[in-house]
Amino acid sequence: MTVADAFDAVAGSYDEARRRLVPCFDAFYGTTVEAAAPPLRAALAAGRTPEVLDLGAGTGLLSLLLAAAVPGVRLTLVDAAPAMLAVAADQLRARGVPHRVVRADLADPLPPGRYDAVVSALAIHHLTDAGKRALYRRAVAALVPGGVFVNAEQVAGPTPALDRRYDEVWTARITELGSDATEIAAARERMRHDRPAPVADQCGWLTEAGLVDVDCFFKEWRFAVFGGRAA
Repeated sequence: MTVADAFDAVAGSYDEARRRLVPCFDAFYGTTVEAAAPPLRAALAAGRTPEVLDLGAGTGLLSLLLAAAVPGVRLTLVDAAPAMLAVAADQLRARGVPHRVVRADLADPLPPGRYDAVVSALAIHHLTDAGKRALYRRAVAALVPGGVFVNAEQVAGPTPALDRRYDEVWTARITELGSDATEIAAARERMRHDRPAPVADQCGWLTEAGLVDVDCFFKEWRFAVFGGRAA
């Protein structure tokens, strides 16, 4: 089963489980929106429609939050899972948000255009480290000057011991929040496709790709938000 197949299988219930499986949901996604919003608001102030590229957009959860925070954005959603994209398109259409969806793998060339923000949530960790670095270079090249790249991600611990601790804490937290054995088993099955990398490594790769002001803006155990700005 491919990554796309694994997520298509849960497209109808994916969003409902997010607040359990991402225990720090509000801070995690809220920080992502805060980090991505400034160049979008600047574009609006300049009389221009802000363009956002959402990589591995899934059901459009992050895109919807950005559209609510900065009304007037235009979204391009990329994902390899057609059922997930269909959910995203339905939700964005119902809210009247201008958008296009592109079915593509994250290893494919990005949709043509220049973007004020390139964002991603819980998707890039499916790539190998070499794939991540290549995608970061493509994402940076797609930004307008002053645009931002923001990745809300599941990350690896910097040591094996910390990585094990991340998993222990995550398991305890989601159980407290109501995830049952079936939901946890299904999540772990999807996690077989994961190839997370430590935050420090990824911030280094973003700097190498040409971003400035690179930082980790939020981190709670295995969940982190990091990115930077195009000079």
